[in-house]
Amino acid sequence: MNLYAIRAIYRFEMARTWRTLMQSIIAPVISTSLYFVVFGSAIGSRIREVNGVSYGAFIVPGLIMLSLLSQSISNASFGIYFPRFTGTIYELLSAPVSYLEIVVSYVGAAATKSVLLGLIILATAALFVPLQIQHPVWMILFLLLTAVTFSLLGFIIGIWANSFEKLQLVPLLIITPLTFLGGSFYSVEMLPPVWKIVTLFNPIVYLVSGFRWSFYGQADVDVSVSIGMTALFLAVFLAITAWIFKTGYRLKN
Repeated sequence: MNLYAIRAIYRFEMARTWRTLMQSIIAPVISTSLYFVVFGSAIGSRIREVNGVSYGAFIVPGLIMLSLLSQSISNASFGIYFPRFTGTIYELLSAPVSYLEIVVSYVGAAATKSVLLGLIILATAALFVPLQIQHPVWMILFLLLTAVTFSLLGFIIGIWANSFEKLQLVPLLIITPLTFLGGSFYSVEMLPPVWKIVTLFNPIVYLVSGFRWSFYGQADVDVSVSIGMTALFLAVFLAITAWIFKTGYRLKN
């Protein structure tokens, strides 16, 4: 494996983060802080606790997951789309760099940014509400696995999209609504029986539930199911990425 190539692409992508610090880090943290103010104060005054956890603390894993999913997709999709837009992708494809090394570089950089942002939001949340993390190792594992999985999805979107508008299509119209409806701000147990069943068809439920379990030891679905679903998403996105490079989909024309 060409570690020099991986490091070069990775460092280039990470450098772009520091050049756009306001957009990449500060803006998401401010937005998440506003969620704490609005949801924690307005709704928290009416819902004191959820399953024995204060409402402000209960929504922390959901808010981190909301930012993690959207930023993982956005970082990876823009990272690979911009070389396609400028035409420099052909220089990369003709260089002595394998497809695996390209994916590792771009996805690794996007996942690193997302995990860093998630940890900053976690630290910010501690300023608003008292937090406890019962399973810190599992918390980090869920954070890394989710970031890599959805950075892969972002990489796929960046290759599929042929305009800047399409880059935001999936995050804004699919991922964000599913995250809001996936138990980020409430427990699935609070829903009527029919809606509980409907909600379980939302794949984001399993991600949020597993991540919340790592904090408070409670989940809407079994944690093993959450891990299995995340691994399934990872396998599907890896298979799609492999197919893209095998066929040259939107890379060779």
